[in-house]
Amino acid sequence: MAVIESKRRVEATEMDALKRSSRISRKERIRNVTMKQQIGLEETIIKKIEQNQLTWYGHVQRMAEGRLPKIALKWMPKQKRARGRPKKNWMEGIRKAMNEKNLKEGQWEDRKQWSLGVGQRRKTF
Repeated sequence: MAVIESKRRVEATEMDALKRSSRISRKERIRNVTMKQQIGLEETIIKKIEQNQLTWYGHVQRMAEGRLPKIALKWMPKQKRARGRPKKNWMEGIRKAMNEKNLKEGQWEDRKQWSLGVGQRRKTF
């Protein structure tokens, strides 16, 4: 299943759960945008998943080199891939999310700056 297809399914499931919890039937034909405005939902579950992935990625990057999660993150399989267009891997999704949030390599060293860039915390004045 393609990445876009799986994201679409997750978003559809999210909207179905929101409509069920609000006791709104599909027969009422209320648009998703209207539903989100009524609830006050600003971000989708996909954005929340990407935020959590970036948080974990920064956490693992700050670990010592010998730690198992860091070794697993850097591991590359030795077998050849199948013919055709290669499937997107987890790191490609991380790089895309980093580009969208203007995060740079090595920025994870400053934990506070990384969490602000990921969107985990808001700046307080």
